[in-house]
Parts: sequence; structure tokens; C-alpha cells
Amino acid sequence: MAMNQLKSRVDGDKVLVLERIFNAPQELVFQMFKEPEHLKHWWGPAGWELPVCNIDFRPGGTWHYCMKCMEQGEYYGMESWGKAIYKDIVEPEMIHYTDYFSDADGNIDESLPASNNTVEFIDLDGTTKLVNRSEYVSAEELQKVLDMGMLHGITETWDRLEKHLQELK
Repeated sequence: MAMNQLKSRVDGDKVLVLERIFNAPQELVFQMFKEPEHLKHWWGPAGWELPVCNIDFRPGGTWHYCMKCMEQGEYYGMESWGKAIYKDIVEPEMIHYTDYFSDADGNIDESLPASNNTVEFIDLDGTTKLVNRSEYVSAEELQKVLDMGMLHGITETWDRLEKHLQELK
């Protein structure tokens, strides 16, 4: 797998697997998912910022955030709220959480697909292979997020993560 290239596949009909190698050590890549001051630099597609990012990083804790489009265009000013509930954390190797769409108060939006996510951080001798498995309740729910442009968004998001990692090195 080439550095900086997102690979995606569907396992079965309701699990989306995303993989990419980052040119940074495992501990540093893990920190990017743990600390608000890092997430604010890279979470979300190009042109989106993270004005709200509240994290209680522990099993049972939550991450409540708002992505806001700051780029002129059809989505300018649009906000997208999310809430994650952490299930298990093995630092610096794995984060398991359920990800929901929510409102500004943290109320989960049951009308939009939720995903059960496991993010693995695999040490490759100085670089890190990130493997993200997102399981949805049905093939239809997975298709819904794909139709919403999720693959394009995650590609841009992980490009921003690579850029932020390089700025820190």
C-alpha cells in the first residue's frame, strides 16, 4: 500500500474498512485522535473547521463535536454535529467507539446512520498503518453514508491528518 493512499473495501455488506499508512510513529498518530488541540487541525473535510470539540477520552466517555463549513459555496456556514461514545481504548493501539449524528445539545439523531467503529494503530517501524472498521446495522445504512459522500470526506480528512502530522515533526 502506497503511503498517503486511502484503501477502502466493504466486508460483508455492512462493514466499511478504511486503511492508510501515515508517515509518523504510532504514539503520535494515536495522540491525534485523543486531544482536542490536535483534532481541531484535521478533523473534517477540506474547508471545514471544528469550533466545538469536547472530549472525555476514556471507556464510557464521550466526544461531542461540531464541524462547520468555512469555505464559500453551497455548504458555507452549515454545521454537522456528532457524538461518539467510547467503548474501549488500548493506548496507543486501538480505539473502539460508537459514532452518532447529534444536535448541539448532544442528543443523538436516530434518523441518521450510527456506526460501531474500531480504529487500529499498527506500528510499522516508524510509520503507522491506520485501519478503521465501521459497522452499520444494515447494508442500507452503510449505503446511506456512502451516498452522503463519506469516502470523499474521509479522504480529505486523512489528507489533513497527514499534513498536520508533518507540521508537527
